[in-house]
Amino acid sequence: MEELTLLIQFIIAISVAYVWIFRFHNVLREFEEFGLSNITRNFVGATKISLATLLVVGVWVSSLVFIPAVLMGLFMVAAQYFHFKQKNPFIKHLPSLILLILSAFVAFVSLP
Repeated sequence: MEELTLLIQFIIAISVAYVWIFRFHNVLREFEEFGLSNITRNFVGATKISLATLLVVGVWVSSLVFIPAVLMGLFMVAAQYFHFKQKNPFIKHLPSLILLILSAFVAFVSLP
């Protein structure tokens, strides 16, 4: 179970980094569609990348995992809210829904 949790931590971190670094053009478009400001977008991006980094560091320092996993999950709940608000098709909900489930799993397994 521990190996699975560590793998999921890496999957979450890599997914967040990929989206916020290599697919930033999609982030720009989505935040514009959602009507969110550039400051909000930058705050969300910096926070998510920081949380992803903490999840990776959590491989070696397990006490760092719970709070980043919960906060990442909350960001994914917010993403779901905005996708529903925009009435996006389910396929657009799927990435954040999967990351929400994975974050919830990691948080549950790493409960203090």
